[in-house]
Amino acid sequence: MKFQAAPIKFGTDGWRGVLGVDITIERLIRVAVASAQEMAYRAKNDSTNKVVIGYDRRFLASEFAEAIADAVRGCSLYPLLADVSVTTPSCSWAVVENNALGALVITASHNPPEWLGLKIKGPLGRSVEEDFTKAVEERLLTGGITAPILGETEKFSCRQNHLIGLKRKMDIPALLIGIRAMGLKVIVDSMHGSAAGCMTEILGNESHDFLKEIRTKRDPLFGGNAPEPLAKNLDQLIVNTQELALEGHPVLGLAFDGDGDRIAAIDETGRFCSTQLLIPLFIEHMAGVRNLPGCVIKTVSGSDCIRLIAKDFDREVIERPVGFKYIAQEMLSRKVLLGGEESGGIGFGDHLPERDALYAALLLLESIVYRRKPLGSLLDNLQKRLGTSFYDRFDLLLSDNDSRQRLEKSLKINPPLLVEGKKVKEVIELDGCKLRFDERHWLMFRFSGTEPLLRIYCEAPTYKEVEETLAWAKNFASQI
Repeated sequence: MKFQAAPIKFGTDGWRGVLGVDITIERLIRVAVASAQEMAYRAKNDSTNKVVIGYDRRFLASEFAEAIADAVRGCSLYPLLADVSVTTPSCSWAVVENNALGALVITASHNPPEWLGLKIKGPLGRSVEEDFTKAVEERLLTGGITAPILGETEKFSCRQNHLIGLKRKMDIPALLIGIRAMGLKVIVDSMHGSAAGCMTEILGNESHDFLKEIRTKRDPLFGGNAPEPLAKNLDQLIVNTQELALEGHPVLGLAFDGDGDRIAAIDETGRFCSTQLLIPLFIEHMAGVRNLPGCVIKTVSGSDCIRLIAKDFDREVIERPVGFKYIAQEMLSRKVLLGGEESGGIGFGDHLPERDALYAALLLLESIVYRRKPLGSLLDNLQKRLGTSFYDRFDLLLSDNDSRQRLEKSLKINPPLLVEGKKVKEVIELDGCKLRFDERHWLMFRFSGTEPLLRIYCEAPTYKEVEETLAWAKNFASQI
């Protein structure tokens, strides 16, 4: 079988592909140089010349990070290399802390084990905008790529500095007292990713009586699954959580993706809780308890419950395309309470203009401890207040680019107007094709920016309606 590398093209958050096919050391160095050159160009007369370099736990990630440090040096810039594998938010934190031009992070985030990639962070720690990545792609086409300069690269405590910063932002002693007063047990699944051990370090060694971390060892194969915090990938966490619940303990399961910027949770009943469920709870806590200012940013694939709970606190809701870079853009232009996406990423206005699963986990613990109720109970109360809502997503693997083009054209020119007997009241084309039937009932088609996948999303008042609508959508897409 002959493999052919895909053109170098940035998706919603970085450049990613299959290691050894799309991602090779030669291509990565070229992209790193083009990215560093664009950073230097945009900095103009800025006094800083530092570029943070980080990497996750994937195969060859650390070796590639060393190589691009030489590439950065070849651009007359100063590379700061993480001394161990780190979460991507650690690199964003380091950019701000070190007044750096930005960061280059070797990671494929939640993608399958055979993938690797590069994320680019700007001077404020957020993902760079589309105009930046377009400029990088143009540099690659026009040439002028400088040669790497070999040398010793300064390594720094990127991970440790981030964890210390998180401790300072939270009242850890009060959190520990509250957790013990509840008798709460916490299980953390880092999915073999770079967030492994972080919660233990933040909460301290004295947390061992209530905190257990699983799948902490480095495994570039991630146990055979993509390190994405979806229910299908969290069997061990779900079983562990249910076992503790059967023993009579209030329990919380936390899951982080491969590079620690996405979060999901398992409640005391074993229910999988995506950010579709968690974001309304965060809004209630940040606006109602912490009384923090700002609007709410959601992606077009986000639950209608986000809008409903924000309305309760008289907060404006702004909807943007999928991709946290669009949320980050809003976080820099106005006062934002939080911004979230359905795939697990949440950013908070009092933190970084970027996702940080560890900070989200600490805030989730704080909200549970404040109310002295387990997660499932809090979510049930919210559902009674907002109305029932169920959500699911199905990923359809595309056979080729022609299939994608046919489906894109069909949805653009002739979108469905009737689905399972339900009339489509509105067609939204902000990102893909979203068909709205009613409040808390919609279907959305969107193509992945990093993989050959069609993502099909649905929210409905009953899970049966979600299943029926997704089944119809799968059949509709397959026929085209």
